[in-house]
Amino acid sequence: MGLNYEVFVWLGVCLTVAFAAPDAVNPDLVIAKAQKSVDLTTQLPKIVTQLTLENAGQSGLRYVLVAADPSIANGLSFVGASVKSTSDEEKKLKVTETTVTGHQDKSFYRVDLATTLEPGKDVTVELEMIYVHTLSPYPSHITQSEKQFVRFTGNVYFYSPYKSRTQTTIVTCSSSSIDFFTREKPSTQADKVLTYGPYEDVDAFKQVELVVHYENNAPFLTVSHMTRIIEVSHWGNIAVEETYDMVHTGAILKGPFSRYDYQRNQDGVSSIKSFKTLLPSSARDVYYRDEIGNISTSNLHETDDGVELELRPRFPLFGGWKTNYYIGYNIPSFQYLFSKGDSYALSMKFVDHVFDDQVVDHLTVVVILPEGAKNIKLKAPYEVQRDADKLHFTYLDTVGRPVVTLHKDRLVEQHIQDFELHYVFPKVMMLQEPLLVVGAFYLLFLLVIVYVRMDFSISKDEVSECRMRVASLVEQTQAVHDRRSALYQSYEDAINKFKSSKDVATFTANRKRIDQDHKQLTNDIAGLQAKLKTEQSDAGERVSELQRLDSQVREQLGQAIGHADRLVAGRISKQQYLELDGAVRAKRDELCQTMDAIMNSF
Repeated sequence: MGLNYEVFVWLGVCLTVAFAAPDAVNPDLVIAKAQKSVDLTTQLPKIVTQLTLENAGQSGLRYVLVAADPSIANGLSFVGASVKSTSDEEKKLKVTETTVTGHQDKSFYRVDLATTLEPGKDVTVELEMIYVHTLSPYPSHITQSEKQFVRFTGNVYFYSPYKSRTQTTIVTCSSSSIDFFTREKPSTQADKVLTYGPYEDVDAFKQVELVVHYENNAPFLTVSHMTRIIEVSHWGNIAVEETYDMVHTGAILKGPFSRYDYQRNQDGVSSIKSFKTLLPSSARDVYYRDEIGNISTSNLHETDDGVELELRPRFPLFGGWKTNYYIGYNIPSFQYLFSKGDSYALSMKFVDHVFDDQVVDHLTVVVILPEGAKNIKLKAPYEVQRDADKLHFTYLDTVGRPVVTLHKDRLVEQHIQDFELHYVFPKVMMLQEPLLVVGAFYLLFLLVIVYVRMDFSISKDEVSECRMRVASLVEQTQAVHDRRSALYQSYEDAINKFKSSKDVATFTANRKRIDQDHKQLTNDIAGLQAKLKTEQSDAGERVSELQRLDSQVREQLGQAIGHADRLVAGRISKQQYLELDGAVRAKRDELCQTMDAIMNSF
């Protein structure tokens, strides 16, 4: 038993040492032919090299080493390799960064071949390298109407740890306006294409500086920082919001900017007016905003491949100018979230298409998982940095939602690949939020029931309640008095109609009706007066005075009726009636004013 344990320990140590050991350059591997194509038409130099590899040794080879050219190694963003299968389909090869014995000062990548390269056999591998920020504007400052020239510095030869029998380098510029290029014989220029070679028997790690100074008005747009927030909901939706900080990294604008000249002459050829962002085909509820608000100069188009969002900033971007904005959208979760029992897997793009030939200096991806997710495991398509998981709290959360934060620098279009996030989420946790809502409403209704059925006052305030009762009685008295005061005018109208028509029967009927209404209202006020007296309020005394004045008004109205009878009967002249009626009217008006003053005093 002890011997077996020692054997297993020894095997573990050996395996650890083997995996940690650096690779070595195999001298039996020879590059029969290397055709290097340098694409300088955009802001991203793309170097694609066709390598015909030949095994000149006696044993099979499983991998090939690729060295990063030290002249532009600092700008290397992506390394990819592929090989054509028998059906002419490209097969991606695994590429990993490694170290090489005896060359610790150089950067190497290991490309694992699809099959073992047997002795005497050859295979053609396509190697792709993408570089960022390796094109330098020269001059570094230009005016609005000037064209942009850039300078590229690289290597004429394919930088490799293996010897090459023949090499050819083809450089494609974006314009035929080439001010200068390195002349390493044999070399030729045809329009915007520079051809170097073929060169025979090239030694390993050979370097000859390649400098090309040419016109390049392609958009030099860089995302200096991008934050991509993905919020996962198991109720059928995934919300995505992306925040961008952008800068034009081309030649800096020299002098003032004239919008008039910009629109009239259509100059500023290196400026950026708009660009297109591709969203998933199922994206909906798309918005495009900045700090000011919604940017209405955007257009959304649905295509066969997805949703195309044409973004036009509030102002054109010249060299050195910056802008920032954010976009958001929703996508259905069934297209990106897969489950088996309580195990879930989220599969989404680590970075999406922002614009053509994109450069993202720094990307932060934040994935917010549902509350209760655990055993979170990440499967990334390339090396990324992962921060310690955090918690995010939003509505109806109790312990918080797990947050996975990822970082990656120097991303290009080739980094648009899917990552997978595996986690465990008990399905019963989906009932948590509905139960919380039901419980909250239940507690709310229970509190209302308890509140309305309990008296929380310590003692009754008799003075306050008495004051409220008096105020209510006074308000009722004022309303009844206003109706009784209106009857005074009804008396006068009946008298005037009687004088003109001399119809005694009609007048008697009208007077009887008005008297009944007046008596009812007076009795109502008397009842309110009695209640006010029980409250020991001085308002009762004022209502008593109101009643006494009302009696005097009735007496004056009785005199007015008597004068009208005598006038109709012809016992007094019209002049005498006017004198008598004027005196009665004056007395009645004085009494009414006194009553109004009493009512206003409440």
